[in-house]
Amino acid sequence: MNSSDIDVLLREGEGLRVEFKSSFDNKVIETLVAFANTSGGSVLIGISDDRKVSGVTINHESVQNWLNEIKNKTSPALVPVVESLEYNMKEVIVFSVTEYPIKPVSTRSKYLKRIANSNHLMTTDEIANEHLRTINSSWDYYTDPDHGIGDVSLEKVKTFMSRIEQHTGNMIANNPIEFLAKLEITRRNQMTFGGFLLFARDYCLISDLQIVRFKGESTIIDSISLNTDLFTEAEEVFNFIRKHLMVEYIFTGEPQRTERFDYPPEAIREIIMNMIVHRDYRDSSGSIIKIFDDCIEFFNPGRLTGGITVNDLVSGNYISRCRNKLIAKAFKEAGLTERYGSGISRILNICKNHGIVPPAFEEIYDGFRVILYKNKLNVIEDVTVNVTVNVTEDVTVKRAEALLNIIRQDPSANIDEMAKKMEVNRRTILRDLEKLKRAGKIRRAGSDKYGYWELI
Repeated sequence: MNSSDIDVLLREGEGLRVEFKSSFDNKVIETLVAFANTSGGSVLIGISDDRKVSGVTINHESVQNWLNEIKNKTSPALVPVVESLEYNMKEVIVFSVTEYPIKPVSTRSKYLKRIANSNHLMTTDEIANEHLRTINSSWDYYTDPDHGIGDVSLEKVKTFMSRIEQHTGNMIANNPIEFLAKLEITRRNQMTFGGFLLFARDYCLISDLQIVRFKGESTIIDSISLNTDLFTEAEEVFNFIRKHLMVEYIFTGEPQRTERFDYPPEAIREIIMNMIVHRDYRDSSGSIIKIFDDCIEFFNPGRLTGGITVNDLVSGNYISRCRNKLIAKAFKEAGLTERYGSGISRILNICKNHGIVPPAFEEIYDGFRVILYKNKLNVIEDVTVNVTVNVTEDVTVKRAEALLNIIRQDPSANIDEMAKKMEVNRRTILRDLEKLKRAGKIRRAGSDKYGYWELI
């Protein structure tokens, strides 16, 4: 770095990788930690927040003392690159760090990350995920202190081995115990969290999943609660949903009639597999599937990982980071899922080929939700203020106008406020908002909790 670089930084101001400090203190160390936990950066000492260069008056021994303090107050110890630069006859000290290979880094028991031009405390989940990424592992590879070999079914393991043999065409020579060790499903003769989830003999508390079939808004006509191994769970979930699908028979002149379901079973199976593989099993809440007359909602604990947004997910502009590497590998080896990170694109293509509108993907509360609609693609859903025809289902022109007016008057209005003003329930508002989004009339800016609506 030289004086010309400082000119550029002064013009651009503080940001993701740059911060100014008038003097050295603990805030400098905190910023270096935040840089190390994200994408690296530099702290320039001798420049105030308002970009005035005051400089510092120090000697080599002072700089060395600062370096020692940084090293002693960080874990793992940070040793930044230090530069002394002259700018307008004043001395500026620059401490620079790259993204640290061993994360997360802390200072005085504080874990921070850099967002835009400020430091933010990391959540417990972020701290855990950074640690797991550093050791190229995931939670499901850790040994389960509460369950051992006796808590899993070796018959289920044998079934899994048979599935792999059928999928790959290769015979497995190992016995079930040896096989579990070979795939690191057991480690040092101890069962992993992932292993117990995959092959639980009986009741599995943390695999809790509930499915409810509603008639209308709130009348339950069928339900099931599952606490079993993940392979069994995947099949039982699919069978329950399939039981509630509507089917029409298409006669093409051929001897065999063709079945057509209101929802594509292939998309449902793909969503189920994604739910099971990518769920955050450390969360105490369970997965919930709600089947309504006009849509199916799939909710999973755990938001998107690795900084991926919903827009990234839908566009395919992301690199997949798997939350449960062991579980994902097991499902892939058994031929139940394909290559990592391709599930969303397959779901979208299946729905398009089936002739229904794209599903909705959204982060909600501390989880992720997929809504699968049965609406046909060829149904025109024009919900502008001046349109009085071609508005389908229960999204009437009157209600669309009312909802748009609420957003126009108060872009930050939440779902409950909208429902109260329009005298309808939350689900009706959520459905109408989704249809307005698909019609290109509104979009959501920011998070569910702190964001707002924009008219397009």
